[in-house]
Amino acid sequence: MAECQPLQLQEGPILLPRQANSAPPAVPPEMSSSSGSGRSATEARALKIHSEAERRRRERINAHLTTLRRMIPDTKQMDKATLLARVVDQVKDLKRKASEITQRTPLPPETNEVSIECFTGDAAAAATAVAGNHKTLYIKASISCDDRPDLIAGITHAFHGLRLRMVRAEMTSLGGRVQHVFILCREEGIAGGVSLKSLKEAVRQALAKVASPELVYGSSHFQSKRQRILESHCSIMSI
Repeated sequence: MAECQPLQLQEGPILLPRQANSAPPAVPPEMSSSSGSGRSATEARALKIHSEAERRRRERINAHLTTLRRMIPDTKQMDKATLLARVVDQVKDLKRKASEITQRTPLPPETNEVSIECFTGDAAAAATAVAGNHKTLYIKASISCDDRPDLIAGITHAFHGLRLRMVRAEMTSLGGRVQHVFILCREEGIAGGVSLKSLKEAVRQALAKVASPELVYGSSHFQSKRQRILESHCSIMSI
């Protein structure tokens, strides 16, 4: 009888074949429910923020539309589209009027300027829009300079010295600059041996002195005045 040999087992784990219908390990139900509830809470919070932003946007739009209804007449019963169309028409009309005013009334130039024109007879009526006889001499004088308190007084004094009467005056001011346009008349016309050319030059020189007094009196006069103001201010501060 043959001897029985003992069985020898290999050391280590024994690998068993995996069955074909085996499923992956299942996730615990408590983990799945917690992740779903967190995602739904985030989505709900984002939706609430978006809804609040939309509500505030609609309130701003309605407030602006209410303001436009108060500014534009006869728009209380208009819908939003018609109201906006009316506002666009109003803005276009305002831009057109502003452009017409700018073209009709030029802004004061940055440099000091004086211009003189003389008219008589029918030419005077056409150029100055002032009705007068054929013997009356009309002068259109324009002066552009820095605005200052004594400007009008200086211009009036210059006209009185030349025996000119002011018929009409226009003024345009912007940013410290001013432009005056005067229609002047001299009812005795050109008399006493005074030529039209010499009268124009006299008016031009008189207004040029008013427009740029520093050229006549020198800049030292104005510098000393400013210096006196600064010295008085410093003396007050030192007391």
